[in-house]
Amino acid sequence: MRELQSAASRLGLSQLAVTSAEPLELAGPAWQGWIAAGRRGAMDYLSEGQRADPRSILPQARSVICVAMPYATNTPFIPLGRLAQKPVERKAVGELAGYAQGQDYHPLLWNRLLALGDILADLAGRPVLGRPCVDTAPLLERALAARAGLGFVGKNGLLIAPGGSSLLLLGELLVDVELPPGAPMKDRCGECTNCLSACPTAAFVGPYVLDARRCIAYLTIELQGPIPRDLRALIGTRVFGCDVCQSVCPFNAPNAQARVGSAPELTSRRSTLSLIELLELGASRYRSVVRRSALRRVSRAQLARNAAVALGNLGDPQHTASLYRAAQEHSSVVVREHATWALGRLGAECELRALSAEAQPEAVRVEACRSLSELLDRTADAT
Repeated sequence: MRELQSAASRLGLSQLAVTSAEPLELAGPAWQGWIAAGRRGAMDYLSEGQRADPRSILPQARSVICVAMPYATNTPFIPLGRLAQKPVERKAVGELAGYAQGQDYHPLLWNRLLALGDILADLAGRPVLGRPCVDTAPLLERALAARAGLGFVGKNGLLIAPGGSSLLLLGELLVDVELPPGAPMKDRCGECTNCLSACPTAAFVGPYVLDARRCIAYLTIELQGPIPRDLRALIGTRVFGCDVCQSVCPFNAPNAQARVGSAPELTSRRSTLSLIELLELGASRYRSVVRRSALRRVSRAQLARNAAVALGNLGDPQHTASLYRAAQEHSSVVVREHATWALGRLGAECELRALSAEAQPEAVRVEACRSLSELLDRTADAT
């Protein structure tokens, strides 16, 4: 194991732990209960496969090697008591989750897991049958990593590595080699509930239980249709994911992040994107924006939808013309609907009246009428 640990470190994998390929006894039923409660939202793919059983992916598997690669982020650590004092962003830029600020981690981790498999074969003195898994495989990777002793699952549902942080990208290598398994760590969250209290949309049902339907990461990345109207104002200027539950976690304090370091390829290149550019994104520019990044997970229409919501929350009337143009002309009805909602947030009464009277898709006209009614009510209350 020492040789494998050293090899992982040379490959830029800060953490390595091993567990058996036996099914996860506790995580499986908990997962099924979560699915049955409807908390997966529109992520139907999450009910596919036997996610608690690694052998459903590789029948010959005897061990699961769990690894973690730390990433850097420009998203600051904010103690819970100072969260409300965070300066309101007035620039027309959308925020990105930390893991999406650098290079796409999927091929990086995949290739390093393959290299780790080759090293294991040399150590074992025989060919090794292995299967790398990075994020997209039907596997409960955090539960496996916790059973292996890589870290513990915090109240926000993320794996936390003591002495490090939760700013980790996880990968697994299923192998037909029996390796000595690690032991699970004790939960170290204690009485802390920072992550639960800080969530902008109150997405946590309780400790360790997230309702994805309210999570900003789900709303901005996984959800392809309209964002629920009552949640739009709570998203702020986030256009791809959310880091709040990590930003307030004591395990992610600056000194912890400094100890772990990060893979050079995952160093933050950008933490924000222009909202106007995203709203007006063409096909060619879209390919350039998402190239070699995790942003490839979302469509051009999703980015424009998220940008419209962010512009509405920004509340700057100078963006009225761009939003009105998107509400009238964007190829996606969903984007047009959200741009119309944003116009209501900006107090654009004339534009809303025009949209409600024009030959627009029903969703746009309904939103225009509703936003106009709310705007008039606000105006009346203010007088």
